[in-house]
Amino acid sequence: MFQFDRHALPSILPVLAQSIARFTRRAPSPVLPSEPEASLETLVDIPIREGETGSDIAQQARERGLFLARQDRWDDLAAEIRAADSARSAAPGGVPLAELLAYGARCDVVQAVEQALERGAGAEDPALLSGIMSLEAMRQEHRTDPHVTLVVALAHIDIAWAWRGTGAEATLPALNRQRCAAHFDRAARLLEAFDAIALDSPAVASAQCALLARRPGLARRLADSHGALIDLDPQNFRAMRALGAHLLPDRAALDLEARRTAARTQDIWGTGGYAWVCFDAIAGDADALDAVDVDFFIDGLRDIVAAHPEQEMINLLAAYCAITLRRDGDTPAPDSPRARIAACAGWLIRDHLTEVHPLVWAHAAQGFDNNLRVASPQRFAARGRADALRAIAEQFRDDLDRGLRITFTPEGPVTGAL
Repeated sequence: MFQFDRHALPSILPVLAQSIARFTRRAPSPVLPSEPEASLETLVDIPIREGETGSDIAQQARERGLFLARQDRWDDLAAEIRAADSARSAAPGGVPLAELLAYGARCDVVQAVEQALERGAGAEDPALLSGIMSLEAMRQEHRTDPHVTLVVALAHIDIAWAWRGTGAEATLPALNRQRCAAHFDRAARLLEAFDAIALDSPAVASAQCALLARRPGLARRLADSHGALIDLDPQNFRAMRALGAHLLPDRAALDLEARRTAARTQDIWGTGGYAWVCFDAIAGDADALDAVDVDFFIDGLRDIVAAHPEQEMINLLAAYCAITLRRDGDTPAPDSPRARIAACAGWLIRDHLTEVHPLVWAHAAQGFDNNLRVASPQRFAARGRADALRAIAEQFRDDLDRGLRITFTPEGPVTGAL
């Protein structure tokens, strides 16, 4: 019978360790961050939604608003915005159609100002005022129509942000600060004449919330206004995301309002309202996670999937966990709050993903920046596609290291030989 000599154990440990390392050491993984997309496509077979339905519908709504404005068909435009607002219609990505129509109607004016500022136009350059003055003159003929006024007010808000720019406010030239404040003030005067609740208008309520967001020290009023907006349109998760982002840097208020929102939207989102309010806040402010109940957040993600299992939503949540929360390049400690939420990419991809929406992943890499300018949509989508394939491959690293290929079917992913 074999006798174990405990006295010999210290002498054989180095040899044993080398032997174990030799047999357990992995071959270099074929899935590396720099792996070419073409190489990943031989390993991961998943349908790619090149022309995303949500983007198509959103673009059509913007173009419709632009067309009606260029034709001076303001009565028709107001009627269509009102109908979309009343029906709470939204593109698959969640953007209300009323907002998209209103954006299209003002984009000529706003873009003219943005382009003038980019080329260094002087204070008296006609391009800075002629467009908005034309909208103001048009509004005089429809002054009692809240949705025409909404378009003009939103144009002022957009122009204010164009003057504001991306630099620190303290370093802005005096002219920029003055013009920014003047346009915000004008938008506020236009909108104060209308009661969003009485009008049953989420679009008007959303614009009023956007004005409050620029003013510090109004957390309570901001939360109340967003609460009214959420009550008007509880399906609109973008309003909940905006609430959380606008509450910063008040992190204590973030958790409180997230819990309140979860309670008021329980019948629609389960605990998902908590996750939506924290969604952009913790992506943009690493310290905000200190105020977040991570277990509650993860439960919220699961309830969002249960309420909206469509692929547009799954791509949004998976890209957020896999890409947005890791944008800073740091690898969080395994048990840290950020790592625990990022790890949800695993079950989202393995259990729910059946197709890739490249633009969703591309925007995730930019923190879902609404003001992002995309020079080349094709290259932008290609980056999103590559990011998605790398994130998917990472979830199946063990299978890929064994020489298997991952194929996504409507029933879920399956593995097979290359």
